[in-house]
Amino acid sequence: MPPDTVTSFHGSDPIAGPTKVNGVRIYTATASSVVASGDDVFYSRRGDGPYYRWFFEATIGKWRAARVIDAAFIRQSLSLATWKTVPVALQSRLSEHYLE
Repeated sequence: MPPDTVTSFHGSDPIAGPTKVNGVRIYTATASSVVASGDDVFYSRRGDGPYYRWFFEATIGKWRAARVIDAAFIRQSLSLATWKTVPVALQSRLSEHYLE
């Protein structure tokens, strides 16, 4: 594996999924900024790229992504997530989204 390939979302735990996602970090909202609806919301970012907000759209039964416009606000309200806390269906979507 090339030395620049990251095998986890935050550099220490191996990815438990079928595909490795190079350099992607996954975040969740901190306790003070949890979405009022109670739905799981995750954020992702690769390198210095844009942040994406991931949410489950129940009407179609799929995880959807939206690019975050105000990243400065988002950075202050996020904490790193562990791969184990990311739903399996979202793990697959992240792998597809960040496919090289």
